[in-house]
Amino acid sequence: MTAPVRFPRFFVTSPAPCPYLPGRTERKVFTELKGPHSEQLNDALGRIGFRRSQTVAYRPSCEGCRACVSVRVVANEFQPSKAQRRVMNRNRDLVVSECRPWATAEQFSLLQRYLEHRHPGGGMAAMDEVDYADMVEHTSVSSFVIEYREPSADGRPGRLVAACLTDRQGDGLSMIYSFYDPAIEDRTGLGNFVILDHIERATKAGLPYVYLGYWVEGSPRMQYKVRFRPLDVLGAEGWRRLGDDEQRRLIENVAKGGTSRDAAEEGSTKDPAADLQREFKLA
Repeated sequence: MTAPVRFPRFFVTSPAPCPYLPGRTERKVFTELKGPHSEQLNDALGRIGFRRSQTVAYRPSCEGCRACVSVRVVANEFQPSKAQRRVMNRNRDLVVSECRPWATAEQFSLLQRYLEHRHPGGGMAAMDEVDYADMVEHTSVSSFVIEYREPSADGRPGRLVAACLTDRQGDGLSMIYSFYDPAIEDRTGLGNFVILDHIERATKAGLPYVYLGYWVEGSPRMQYKVRFRPLDVLGAEGWRRLGDDEQRRLIENVAKGGTSRDAAEEGSTKDPAADLQREFKLA
């Protein structure tokens, strides 16, 4: 008998410097997402910690290191903190639109401002408009771009202040990459607001989870993720809920560790979604 779905082939990238922990190297295991069952494959792999980059699903596979931990917010049980409620109230007037995965010059301009301010010299800083279009439009699954705009008085679209490339999976929303304007002084917490909005969207859609990508303890730009409760983490035995005391300790460690306010509130997955394509080359 012929199997209805062909088992995917997996590959491993060459070792490269770790982008999260200095002095370490990383490898990734990956497979192509193609064919009529790509959406089901992406769903299945997402539940065991894979992430999507264009038409590739990948996850870390580093020798002797398990620092990258997949995390997801349990949307229908989410309890915002006082600080998160303030972020929600401060940005509640934004006009939010779900758009098809089609790159625009306005989105790319916002991304450039974001990268120049938050990640100067990073791997994505050299992206051009074609690279950005590839990141957004090359998808074989249910994807969309959520735009966040300031209200306008004349009915025309207001200023774009944030955006997020998002996948809809069978059990939740997966935030592939989000970015925002870091120079708007009266709208602090925009990155966190994007996550909070995704949690609301998932709850309204009856989806149990919002996938935030990887969390790395000790990496300052990842620590904002532990502030969302309740949080599931993926380990060798599968997904488990972080206990209240455990999560409280992690949040306190962020505060004691001197993590900058900007890094702690960055509010996006920060998996290098575009730059990864240079690694995923098949012989």
